[in-house]
Amino acid sequence: MNLKRRDFIKSLGAGFLIGTLKKPLDLKSSGESEKLLIKNPEHPEPANFDRLPLSWYKKTVKRLKERVEPEGIKAVLLQNRWNLVYFTGLFFTSTERPFFVLIPMDEDAIYWYHPGLDRDLVTTWWCTENEYYFDYLHAEGGYPNKGKVVQGKTIDIFEWILEGVKKRGYGDKLIGIDWEMTPSEMKKWNRIIPKAKFKNISSVCLKMRMVKTKEEIALTQRAMNYFSKIHAFARDYILERGTDATDFEIAHAATEYGVNLIMKDIKHDGRPHSAVGITVRIVCRAGIATAYPHPNQFFYKKIEKGDALQVAGVVRIGGYGGELYRYYQIAPWDKYREKVWDVVTECVRIQERESRAGVTCSSVAKKIHDYQVKHGLAKLIYHRPAHGSGMEGHQAPWISLGDYTVLEKGMMFSVEPGLYDPENGFGYNPSDNLLVSEKKGILMSSVPYSKEWAFLKL
Repeated sequence: MNLKRRDFIKSLGAGFLIGTLKKPLDLKSSGESEKLLIKNPEHPEPANFDRLPLSWYKKTVKRLKERVEPEGIKAVLLQNRWNLVYFTGLFFTSTERPFFVLIPMDEDAIYWYHPGLDRDLVTTWWCTENEYYFDYLHAEGGYPNKGKVVQGKTIDIFEWILEGVKKRGYGDKLIGIDWEMTPSEMKKWNRIIPKAKFKNISSVCLKMRMVKTKEEIALTQRAMNYFSKIHAFARDYILERGTDATDFEIAHAATEYGVNLIMKDIKHDGRPHSAVGITVRIVCRAGIATAYPHPNQFFYKKIEKGDALQVAGVVRIGGYGGELYRYYQIAPWDKYREKVWDVVTECVRIQERESRAGVTCSSVAKKIHDYQVKHGLAKLIYHRPAHGSGMEGHQAPWISLGDYTVLEKGMMFSVEPGLYDPENGFGYNPSDNLLVSEKKGILMSSVPYSKEWAFLKL
């Protein structure tokens, strides 16, 4: 590499590198690893916007209405966090506090029922009218923000929601809901709006979220472009810091680099509805921690020669992006580790080749598992090869032997045919964001799956 270690350390800020985790003066990549990034002509054009516009959400609600209205549904009542964000564009913090939106079929309106602490977020976004309870648990008449400090009876929020639905004129209509009603909820429903019927439309909502539009794909590609540069920085950092670094240090340096990289391009003024849905979560683990799919230990280990090492995480912009992991092997290594790495890497290629519209999830999973077993590594298989990718992270469908969902153009998946060997203290698990097309899967990152990239000598 052209960048001398002394210069690299100076660019990062020495206080950070001696382990005190003081804020570095400047986090810059040497650029050497970035030269290895792949320019893939199949990548979609990245978005030039930071989040989907309000017009996209309004069109998406219209698409939802078109799908459910033929069934006689007169209004849709949503409470699932991911449906609320997907259909309305209102990014909010989900807690124990119930949050609902009512969408009538016959009018261009949207009615919110929400906790009081979100009243400014709701009324400054897409909102026809809103009603709020002060907080959970809510006392009847108790609104300290209005000067009403009242110790009234505890209000059942679900009953309060149903009263709102009734007041809007839907107490005798068919209402689409996005959850499975519990017995206690059904009792309340039958008591407050006994003439109203409900139909679970959660599968319709999920299907819409599973198949991405061109705008969603473009925003995902923008996030993955940033993520590729973050991985290039992390690789440079590992090469320059070598065995002086901990996996903890690598993760935090890459995270800060990524945040700085992304936020310089994002319009943000500190106010609601800008710079929303942004996630930059980078983790790193080295040595035996890589030998477990979901380790439960804190990652704080000095990098050692002979370690397997993983840089992983999730990056999203406006709620869109995905996973991107890379699996490294620090010299020295043996033929067995090289074989495991080769099998994992070929399984990535199998998923890439097989993930085309019209095939089933199960068939893709079987080809990957068949290859792993054929090469004598059955004992190292711990999980399915991939999961669907959405705002919530794991999303249906699943690249799993038991999922016979037919792939469609516009679906997205992780890429995780990992193999793990606790006995020998190492494991390799990749990931990427894969976009299903008519002919194959498209890996949306630019980070290579090559030994040049992954087999490092420190």
